[in-house]
Amino acid sequence: MAKTKQFTIPVENQPGAVAKIARTLGDAKVNILALLGTAEGTGGRVQLVVEDARRAKKALDAARIAYDELAAEEYELSNKPGALADCLDTLKRRGINLNSICAAAAKGGKKAVVVYAAEAKEKAATAIA
Repeated sequence: MAKTKQFTIPVENQPGAVAKIARTLGDAKVNILALLGTAEGTGGRVQLVVEDARRAKKALDAARIAYDELAAEEYELSNKPGALADCLDTLKRRGINLNSICAAAAKGGKKAVVVYAAEAKEKAATAIA
């Protein structure tokens, strides 16, 4: 498990909104590790985790892209049925309430990655280690 930062960026629900963020970070040589975007009416939000949070903040600030930053955890697990449920059951038993979660795995890959932000950050740090 690795500590990381999650950025939440409000966006307008229009073509190119996420592309602008991706281009800003790409031009700054910031690698995006996880991204989740949701639309709600005329707006929405993009949540992302990057390889270099310091560099990402600098690039977003320079582009005048507003964001919130939240401590998060990144956890690698087996890419098999039930692995995510086991991970989430462990968090539940420890009383950890998630504010956000994103999980992904490549088809046929051996590992999956879960990134989550929790209300009880002090509990989450040792939850599934």
